[in-house]
Amino acid sequence: MKKLIFNKFYINTTKFFLSTLLMMGIIVWTIQAVNYFDFVTEDGHGLRVYFLYTILSFPKIINRLLPFIFFISIFYILISYEKRNELNIFWINGINKITFMNKIIILSLILTIIQIYLGSHLSPLSQFKARDFLKNSNIDFFTSLVKSGKFINIAKNMTIFIEKKNEDKTFKNIFIEDNRNTSRMIYAKNGQLVLDNENKKFELLDGNIINNDKISINIFKFNKINLDLSNIKSKTITTPKIQELKTVWLLKCFFKNNLDLVFFKCEKKILSEIKEELFKRIIKPLYIPLLALIAGSIIISSKQKKNYSKLKNLLFIFAFLTIIFSEISSKYVAYSNELFYFYFLIPLATFALTYFIFYKKTLNV
Repeated sequence: MKKLIFNKFYINTTKFFLSTLLMMGIIVWTIQAVNYFDFVTEDGHGLRVYFLYTILSFPKIINRLLPFIFFISIFYILISYEKRNELNIFWINGINKITFMNKIIILSLILTIIQIYLGSHLSPLSQFKARDFLKNSNIDFFTSLVKSGKFINIAKNMTIFIEKKNEDKTFKNIFIEDNRNTSRMIYAKNGQLVLDNENKKFELLDGNIINNDKISINIFKFNKINLDLSNIKSKTITTPKIQELKTVWLLKCFFKNNLDLVFFKCEKKILSEIKEELFKRIIKPLYIPLLALIAGSIIISSKQKKNYSKLKNLLFIFAFLTIIFSEISSKYVAYSNELFYFYFLIPLATFALTYFIFYKKTLNV
């Protein structure tokens, strides 16, 4: 009977937790996806790259929301059980409050492991993949971004200015500064964008090319040239950030300070960022059992008692402050290794103290 009762509690909590996490994740993802649309409207990436990039940001969103949603889930389910007098079923069947709390803590420990995996492996990997898509993508929407009377510098090492765009989609008075391979400036009286076998090119008519090779300046006139646009890369930042790197790399840099990759060099000046990132990935998940303990402490009292409403408010404020503290702590661990280890002990010490208080309170009930 006890097993069936706990299974029902686990199922109810898991259903509410997953549905709420998914719903909130989709809301945040949608808002973030709108902000990422600059990749198309300003940086010129195609819709495929845009969707892949935004989808791969979803694990990061879930990783950030998970602790708070888990606290809300436990808190909400226990309050609902109390309102419907379902908690009495546990006590009537001989389940004491310490045992009940231990079951909640076990559930939180499982989630802590999932959170560490999500934050240490899946989220950085998905962000790294997303950055890789940007790195290897061309500017697919270049044609739609070219506008008259506006400097276009979405392309890396290239700036384009067009004085006028005609109704037949041709252009008048085109100025191009191209520093991709050699430094050169191109002026054409007329031009148009052409799609030839899926390759984009700028067809320029009646103009001049000024080549500057640092030794001499050469000027060439032309009647017609084609400027290939198919291999133009966006100016979007494609170098991986600290939060996109593997946890193993960060740990090697933290302890050995000798990692040197093609796109990442372990230097003393970035150790503070590495400490902050390691804290987020490994130490912050340790607050999940503490949040579960805070949420579960609502069973100390019951709705018949006068202090029940006050206890609910205090526990919610305590959990809210705990989440804020865990966020703020990540900014201070960077100052020294001693602070890093100190903040590592805080969630463990706070958990032990809160559990001791809960144990004492339940003995007195």
